[in-house]
Amino acid sequence: MKVFAVSDLHLPGGQDKPMDVFGGNWAGHLQKIKEDWRARVGEEDVVLIAGDISWAMNLADALPDLAALSDLPGKKVFIRGNHDYWWSGITALRRSAPDPSFFFLQNDSVRFDGLVICGSRGWTCPGSADFAPADEKIYRREGERFRLALQSAASARQEGDKLICMIHYPPFNARREPSLFTEAFEKSGASVVVYGHLHQFAGAYPFSCTLGGVEYRLTSCDLLGFRLAQIV
Repeated sequence: MKVFAVSDLHLPGGQDKPMDVFGGNWAGHLQKIKEDWRARVGEEDVVLIAGDISWAMNLADALPDLAALSDLPGKKVFIRGNHDYWWSGITALRRSAPDPSFFFLQNDSVRFDGLVICGSRGWTCPGSADFAPADEKIYRREGERFRLALQSAASARQEGDKLICMIHYPPFNARREPSLFTEAFEKSGASVVVYGHLHQFAGAYPFSCTLGGVEYRLTSCDLLGFRLAQIV
């Protein structure tokens, strides 16, 4: 079983939001992703989708975007991004999933053979250029959500299982200083963390780095050239 990851698909959600306004490389971006996906992913593989899935404002408008992914092979595991306003009640979302290959994580985890995955949205970390006093409360709330997610993962995890965590926001600032998130990942024994949110110029944020024994992978689709990143 292979594990792939991608994030920030920004599908239209019934709105007039063509992504090529952000650069010509975005033209036909979903088709590019789907072509790469079909060429590399098998039915027993897992694809992690780390947030900012659709521009939709409600679940009904997001469902066609989710359905656009349903004919792709593999198990699809999703977390919420900062633009996923359509993601509200988790029960309704899970009931509306286009097919059984979709898994939506919210303060919990999912286990496949030899693999446990958990995740949450996260938030801007202290020391980031855009971190303001009002962010402290949300940052700590997201830290608590990861505590719950990792607690769920610990309960599901069996001996020998690999733990992979998903977070939408970068889990550290540009200086790669420790955060509530990185501390939790290290304590839980996570092997890989995938994140997104960043576009065009990632600056000091690396495509891949290792901190405290945990590998971090940046998976925003435009930064990957609209291909999936193979994680495992």
